[in-house]
Amino acid sequence: MAARLISRIVRLLLRGGAVAALLAGSAAASAQSGTTLANGMFLVAKPDLIDPHFHETVVLVTELEAGAGPIGVIINRPLKLRLSRIVPDLRVPPQFDAVYGGGPVGLKQLLFLVRSKDPPPRSLPLLADVYLSGDRTLLESVMKSETQVSAFRAYVGYAGWAPGQLQVEIASGSWYVVPADAATVFSTEPDKIWPELVRRAAMQYTVIPPHDPRQTAALTEK
Repeated sequence: MAARLISRIVRLLLRGGAVAALLAGSAAASAQSGTTLANGMFLVAKPDLIDPHFHETVVLVTELEAGAGPIGVIINRPLKLRLSRIVPDLRVPPQFDAVYGGGPVGLKQLLFLVRSKDPPPRSLPLLADVYLSGDRTLLESVMKSETQVSAFRAYVGYAGWAPGQLQVEIASGSWYVVPADAATVFSTEPDKIWPELVRRAAMQYTVIPPHDPRQTAALTEK
């Protein structure tokens, strides 16, 4: 099963997936308009969220464009897969070899986050120095150190919502919304991310009530 999954991911990565094309299109549109909006936030599953796809998860989520459904990647579910097995034709540095389960959608898609002081080509900004991409050419460039990045994470699959769906889930009490930061994505041990952000959210929500409309507004205001 694992071998078949790896083979499928390789084939799709080589020819480019729909999500990668969507991200590239959004990045190109931002470049043409001169905007570099970085609107990433953390969705932190509340302890009573029992959906197995999202139980005790943290999702770095963004909107590709105003009014579109948000997409994101789960940052705290490492897999037994290794990037060097998915792309055996590339020399993958050991520190970049881990692969994470990004979400229940597009399980044959490979996306990745990079941390860089300069915007990499064909990528979308999520935070001030964190970018999301699914572009094969950029992946090759990062692995060969032609594009310099200080951190890298690869994800199989992603999380996605229809327009308005996530706002309903937040209002119903499924998620905390917490400001995102690069250190949590790249430096915190995966098994410590969710407990730490639940504690952080608990402190935040002692000031902002759990169902305050400002939670959902943060995902749509530009």
